[in-house]
Amino acid sequence: MASMVSLSNAIGFSHTTNHNTLFSTSLCKLNYSSNMVEMKTFSQQGCRKIGHDRRCFRVYGLYGGRKENNEKSDDATSKVTLSGNQQPIRTEITKAAKELRPEQHSGGKNTNEVPQNADFPRQYSRKEKKPFPVPIVELRRAARERIKKMKDVPKKKPMPAPKNGLLVKNLIPYAYDVYNARITLINNLKKLLKVVPVHACGWCSEIHVGPVGHPFKSCKGTQANRRNGLHEWTNAHVEDILIPVDTFHLYDRLGKRIPHEKRFSIPRIPAVVELCIQAGVEIPEFPTKRRRKPIIRIGKKEFVDADESELPDKVPDNPTTPLLAEIPDSEIVAPVNKEEVVHLAEETLQAWEQMRRGTKKLMRMYQVRVCGYCPEIHVGPSGHKAQNCGAHKHQQRNGQHGWQAAVIDDLIPPRFVWHVPDVNGPPLERELRNFYGQAPAVVEMCIQAGAALPEQYKSTMRLDIGIPSTLKEAEMVV
Repeated sequence: MASMVSLSNAIGFSHTTNHNTLFSTSLCKLNYSSNMVEMKTFSQQGCRKIGHDRRCFRVYGLYGGRKENNEKSDDATSKVTLSGNQQPIRTEITKAAKELRPEQHSGGKNTNEVPQNADFPRQYSRKEKKPFPVPIVELRRAARERIKKMKDVPKKKPMPAPKNGLLVKNLIPYAYDVYNARITLINNLKKLLKVVPVHACGWCSEIHVGPVGHPFKSCKGTQANRRNGLHEWTNAHVEDILIPVDTFHLYDRLGKRIPHEKRFSIPRIPAVVELCIQAGVEIPEFPTKRRRKPIIRIGKKEFVDADESELPDKVPDNPTTPLLAEIPDSEIVAPVNKEEVVHLAEETLQAWEQMRRGTKKLMRMYQVRVCGYCPEIHVGPSGHKAQNCGAHKHQQRNGQHGWQAAVIDDLIPPRFVWHVPDVNGPPLERELRNFYGQAPAVVEMCIQAGAALPEQYKSTMRLDIGIPSTLKEAEMVV
């Protein structure tokens, strides 16, 4: 097995007094899927004298090259190409390098799909537009591929659901599960707020889960300069943890777009609830049109409903899954003992994951739009025409929204907060801010209540980073 590398990228220095050392101090970062090739001292000319210390070159090569015809086994030599006018040399694979082969460890596959550490979610400025979930170059390339495939396909191809006005029947149970998971999450958060302290800033939208608020100077609210960026903490509510995202309720999801003049006559409901209604959830307070025959497409944006007079009268079906209801604040009862708190935290975390997982499945079939400039959400094939966008430079767009495809974080914002390593320990320190991690507010509440930590949130919580005990130790960290 051979590999071609450059000397400028593969040469390190080591002391001549210790030639048996495989790794050098200048060794670059290597992956688990790569091995190393050690080359002994070239010659007397390969060493240079630095003061009274003699140092030699050492070349490291990586596996992964193509085998030659005469190199069938792993004992084949590795080829290394030197930069410049130098000639290629051949080095022998050492025994220590063979021992680092990934095939001998977990079959050569990295089983940990979650990265060890990850950056925090980026906070986009109000002056810039949100990025597209799929780059515009990829969208154009996919459009060209679709046009090529549609040349040989008949134009009167029947449209699948839900584009033809019918429901996707296999997604109806998921819609009921998402709706009930949202109600369960709200009810459980009201109970957890009785035992887990959550603080909210009175001037900005930042919150903190812990016995006391964090000391970081990150407030951007009114008169933040007078307070030197410090927060003024108060008690938080469920709306501070689960950010309410409302949208227009559509009686007919395939009907005409909502004009600007009717923006006040159409009710607004939570976006997740509207998505569940369009996916099949029946709520008497918010009626919607259900078709039993596919629509008849006339033009690109024109269609007529099929004649359903020949069909028998529709009998209302009782939902297999009953709908839950929110508990009023006056009827909330806090858990009594530690076992109830842990069970409530596990149930809350399970409802959070079930709501997000089910919403992702619904969004794959039922389109959801978001404005690229403001948090406005619209559940439907195309956005509404209400000119209520107040984002940066909305005057140039006459208040119109810049609609694009939405992602799960637009519909259900995770609301990241600082992770408290030890609730019973000392509070967070301002000078050690770079050592702390972050997690969604719901996840942080459940963890502090005793729930098990999910694997997908460990990357941003920085659990493997040691926190210095004093400021002097923090200054010594490079």
